[in-house]
Parts: sequence; C-alpha cells; structure tokens
Amino acid sequence: MAPNSLKIFRLVFWGCLVLFLFSCKSNDDDTLSNTKIAVESMSINGIFVGYNQTVNNIALTPNPQIKIQLVQEVDPDCFSKESLKLSGGLDYVYSFTDNKTILCDVTTPVKELTAYKVDIPEGENSSGGKVVVGYMAGFVTMLDSIDKYPRITDDELLDKVQQQTFKYFWDFAHPVSGLAREGTSHDPNWVTMGGSGFGIAAIIVGIERGFISRSDGLARMQTIVDFLTNQAVTYHGAFPHWMDGRNGATVSFGGQDNGADLVETAFLLEGLIIARQYFNGSGAEETLRNKITALYDAVDWDFFRQNSSNVLYWHWSPDYGFAMNMPVRGWNEALMVYLLAAGSTTSSIPLDVYTHGWARNGDMRNGKSFYGITLPLGSDYGGPLFFAHYSFIGLDPRGLSDQYADYWQQNVNHTGINRAYCINNPKKYAGYSADCWGLTASNIPTGYTASSPTNDIGTIAPTAALSSMPYTPDESMQALRFFYYKIGDRTWSDSKYGFYDAFDLNKNWVSNAYLAIDQGPIICMIENYRSGLLWNLFMTAPEVQQGLAKLGFVISGH
Repeated sequence: MAPNSLKIFRLVFWGCLVLFLFSCKSNDDDTLSNTKIAVESMSINGIFVGYNQTVNNIALTPNPQIKIQLVQEVDPDCFSKESLKLSGGLDYVYSFTDNKTILCDVTTPVKELTAYKVDIPEGENSSGGKVVVGYMAGFVTMLDSIDKYPRITDDELLDKVQQQTFKYFWDFAHPVSGLAREGTSHDPNWVTMGGSGFGIAAIIVGIERGFISRSDGLARMQTIVDFLTNQAVTYHGAFPHWMDGRNGATVSFGGQDNGADLVETAFLLEGLIIARQYFNGSGAEETLRNKITALYDAVDWDFFRQNSSNVLYWHWSPDYGFAMNMPVRGWNEALMVYLLAAGSTTSSIPLDVYTHGWARNGDMRNGKSFYGITLPLGSDYGGPLFFAHYSFIGLDPRGLSDQYADYWQQNVNHTGINRAYCINNPKKYAGYSADCWGLTASNIPTGYTASSPTNDIGTIAPTAALSSMPYTPDESMQALRFFYYKIGDRTWSDSKYGFYDAFDLNKNWVSNAYLAIDQGPIICMIENYRSGLLWNLFMTAPEVQQGLAKLGFVISGH
C-alpha cells in the first residue's frame, strides 16, 4: 500500500476508534485520555520512512533523530520508553512536542555503514498505554570520510592487491597437487579446475612481478602438470569440475555432475597454455611444455558434440552419460571452450558447431541499449560480469571481432552497463554508487549466486570491478580506492588474501571467505591492464591462432 493510502486508511480507522478509547488517568478529559496508541508515520532525520522500509545514508553526526507521528492525541504519560526499541545497542531520550508527535534523539554513537532497526511493537507498556498500530522501519548510516589505510600511489596499490591476491594461489594451494583449492570455506582437499587455470596464470604474473622466482614458479608448475598427467582422473581427456587434491579422484559437483566438465577444462587449459608459452627455455622447461601440449591434445572435443550434433555439451558422466543435457551456448563466459575446440590439432570441431551451437545462428546478439549503452551480445543488461573475465584471462579482446561482435566493445559496454545500473540503484541499496559497484557471481549472506542487474540482492563483489580494469580503468581504479581506503577495514585483509569475496552494506555483512574463481581474475586482469602479459602470451599459441582463424575471427591493430 502506498504511504498516502496507508495514511488515509489509518486516519479513518482510528478516527472511528477514538470515540471508544479509555483514559490512562482518572479524569474526564477524553481529548488526551487514550490508552490506545496508533503510529501513523515515522521519519529519520526528517526523511520519511515507510512501514518496514529502510532509509539510507543517515549522517553519523549529529546522532539520528526519530520522529514518530501518532494517529491521534494521547496522554504522554501513557507512552513509555519500552514502547520503542532500537537495535544495535542504541539508547535514546524522547519528548512530546505535542500530544501527537514524539521526538526520539539517539544518544549512543552510531557506526558507519551500519543498518539499524526501529521497532514500535504492538502491546501494552508499563505506563498503561497499549500500542495497537505499531511501526517497523530501519536506517543505514553513511560512510565516514576517514581513510582506513595510508594513501599510496595507484601503482603501489595495484602492486599490493596483486601480491596479496597471489598468496591465495601460492600459499593456500593444495600441498600435494599444487592446484587451487575451491575456496577457504570448502573442504581443503577440493581443488577446482577452472580456478586452477586462473591460478596457473597468476603464477606467471607472480614471477614477472617478482613475488616468486622463475625457478620456484617452474617447480610449482611441474608439480601441477605431473599431477594432472599421472594422477588426475579424466573423461575423454576432459577434467571434472572438482577433484581431490591428494589423489586426483573426482569429487562430485552434485547430482549427475560426477564426470567431465568441458567449461572447467577449457579454463584449466587456458592457464596451462599461458604457462607453456611463458616457459620457453630448454631442458626442464621444454619437458613441461611437451606435457602441457599432451594434456591439451588428449581432450576429445568432438566426443562432447554428443553424436556429432552442432553444439558442444558441458557435462558427461561415466554413470549418467549426457543426462545433464546442458549445451554450451552463447553468450556467457564459455567462449574459450569453442576456441580451444576449434584450435585442437587432434579433435578439432567444424565451424558449424560454433555457428549453430555457440552463436545460435546469430541469436546470441542483443543490440539493445541500457542506460544509453548498446549491448552487442547476451541477455538484457549483460548478465554477471564474469562473462567479461573468464575467457579473457588469456584471449585478448583488443581489436578482436567476428560477424557477431567486436569483443572489446562487448566487454567495455557490458562493464559500463553493470556500473551504470549500480549508480542508478533502482532497489535503493545502501552503498551503491560510482565508487561502489560490481555485480557478478560470489558468496552472498545466504550462500552463493550469480549477481547481475536482473538478479541483484544487494551484494557487491570486489572481483567484478577490479577484474574489469582493462575495460574501465578509471572507473575500476575509483572502485579500488573506495574498497581499500574507505571500507578496507571491513573488506581487506593483510594477513590473508586481500579483498574478501563479497559484502552487503545493507545487511552489515562481509564474507569471511575467498573463492579461487573470484581471486584469479583480479590478479590476472589487473596484469592484462598493466602490461598485457597474459594476453600476449596466450595469443602466441599456434592452436589459438588456428582456432580464431577457423571460427572467422579477425584481429585489427591495437
């Protein structure tokens, strides 16, 4: 019900009821003798807040003032302090300005970016009054202006973020396989193939940035590749989503997903190809390169067409076959699957599989405008931002196009729409702004979801804006400064792996966990912004060039 309609309803209802109200005191004055208290409306610092609604950006100082408007006059002695409850340990003093208006001044200091609840519950109080129409509302305090960490140069800040994030893949890697663990809140023996591909690319960044030596990086890569070659269980050459980092056994991802995962395999190979192109020396480096090529050549991409259909399928299980029946169709994060399948020297797919399966004969195009920005591909508003990251850890979108899109423009525009949505903030979430934006897959207060403008529950993931650094460098740097300087006491850890996975300022919640698939794009895409390192390496692979040519991609100068 709209606020005005609610107000009219309450006025009419309580206007009738007032004739029958009784006195708190022993007198004959019926004007002020109501034992029944009905709340009509409430405001916080002069801002109206509807029933069960929340108002954002309440100033920290002076402390908030709550104004309660009653439906009718009451005897002030019939209202007691116990009739109003504030969350978060807040205390207050109150006074009646007239017999229908109560002002409550909060006396406890409020914290920044914190949600508080105001509740006037129905029921009797010790002064003899009875609240018969209560009110619930909330407010979220604004951010203070104090930096949480000393200011450093932007380059120093990028160094810090990359180095701290790198520790997830170096210090927290599985001790036996060297592969990336799924996340800090998961079984410590579960390693993830897609996240490991990003982690392998991160190792190359770590060497180039001086976080580790080349010899140490090579040794870790040897551990990983030997494990994948000799112990990991594969299915027609493809890897599962999760495996046990101790022995390579498949860990079921749930239901019928206990076999091959073609998309995770593609992301793993993306990282391996980057490493192969990087370690270009003789001896041990040459041996490593040969083993990586053998892992790529072992994937039977054609098998995943399921009886030679013109589309690749995501899953296959030794127990259920293709029962999950999930074709890999665009537009989403999985372009890498078709590129590597087309570039394979042992099991290459024909062009028709890309055209009919991935591109859906052109139906993956969008072409509509959102916030004045045209979206070339995908669903309305672009979907979660990891679509612009996962396949582009290695694949360089600069100047890359085919008959369906310019892929640089696709990623730039997708990111711009995601940010514009957060600035527009149609759901009025606390914190959303030009400084604080980025919707993608992440942990959320109730579990995990792929956040996007069409699936927005108020959770921001730092990986979304930070991994978009190549596409929106100024805007992503603006977000990084906010995440680190302004709310870094909540979102950043010097003792762990940098930015926590996600936060929700509306619920005063920050994830205490990290995920490989969110950590990896941060360090890798920041590096692509800074030096183009991973793009330059991946694009030198002959299989990549062969795949791009076969699928009709062209590359213009950049």
